[in-house]
Amino acid sequence: MMAERNLWKGLAAGVAGGLVASVVMNQFQSWLGRLMSGTERSHGAQSLQQGSPDHGAARELKERGSDEQEDDAAMRLANVVSEGVFDHSLTQAEKQTAGTAVHYVFGATTGAWYGATAEVFPVITAGAGLPFGSFVWLTADEGMVPALGLSKPPSEYPLSIHAYALTSHLVYGLTPELVRRGVRRVL
Repeated sequence: MMAERNLWKGLAAGVAGGLVASVVMNQFQSWLGRLMSGTERSHGAQSLQQGSPDHGAARELKERGSDEQEDDAAMRLANVVSEGVFDHSLTQAEKQTAGTAVHYVFGATTGAWYGATAEVFPVITAGAGLPFGSFVWLTADEGMVPALGLSKPPSEYPLSIHAYALTSHLVYGLTPELVRRGVRRVL
């Protein structure tokens, strides 16, 4: 049991948990992707949500060719940022690297939020992080990613894709809670 609440220690524990969870989630998705479709997928549950979206910031992806149609949401976001900030369209190899970076930055950031919030509102840890994982799935995969035009609307994907994404995020949610607990015992 923690002796005292400390926002900074919670934040640090959350970052560690988010990074570890991103690795675990990638490994889980790789395994599940092979099981489901015979292909390995990674960085983000949106990774099976391929095919160009028809709206928003990534609308023109549909017209750019097959590489972009095969990009996952993290790769699309990395390319949109690169084009907007650096006026540089990423190559496919750059998208792979940048998409992975986006996934880990998002994982660390949401983990940091979780760890800090757990210090102030310990009730958030109820359910061993599974409600947190569900929350990230609902707000990010089902909400923000389609709203930003990085994927099609949720209604355009089969239930199996939503189940894959939710299951991946349950794994993601459980992992930072377990890591956070361990790190906070030490800190």
